[in-house]
Amino acid sequence: MPHYKLVYFNIRALGEGIRLLFAYSGTQFEDVRISREEWPNLKPTMPFKQIPILDVDGIIIPQSAAICRYLGKQFGLVPECPIEAALVDAVFDAHKDFYTASAPYLKIVYGYIEGDKDKQLKECAIPARDKYFPGLVQFLKNADSGYLVGKKITWADIYIADHLTTIEECFPNMFDGYPKVKEFCERILEIPQLKKWIQERPKVPY
Repeated sequence: MPHYKLVYFNIRALGEGIRLLFAYSGTQFEDVRISREEWPNLKPTMPFKQIPILDVDGIIIPQSAAICRYLGKQFGLVPECPIEAALVDAVFDAHKDFYTASAPYLKIVYGYIEGDKDKQLKECAIPARDKYFPGLVQFLKNADSGYLVGKKITWADIYIADHLTTIEECFPNMFDGYPKVKEFCERILEIPQLKKWIQERPKVPY
């Protein structure tokens, strides 16, 4: 079995969904959590000057989506049907679009920048949600299985359920009007392996 080393900050954000893929599969990995103080020295050594990265026996895989797709294949969390696999990629890419569109609000809430959070909530985050969540509802309806695509859990179910739950902690009433999305997130995170990880993981702000 390869030696896996995940390098990310000591936060959930873009890295926790990856950690949960390891937890779900029962695969051991080295969970390297760096501080903000360490980052300036480490940053020049990273591909694209970003984290998370996954070190697989010395080979570095950058970008959270690429890491998830790789681990999804390793852990049997990618559909065998090519069309379903493409739909998994599509719903994850839509999730990243939602996160990017919400970033002006989230960066203020998380303390990275200063600004009017109420204004950004109204002008950025809520419109982004109302563009993205109906698509999630439709994916859930089409699959009719409790998952976003097909009849079996995929890596995107795990990543998206966790990340939305993290965002919801600082996005007031995010699930209002979208009970199916909330139910989906709660159901996925009740899976025993995931629930155990969540109960035991380090307590971090987001």
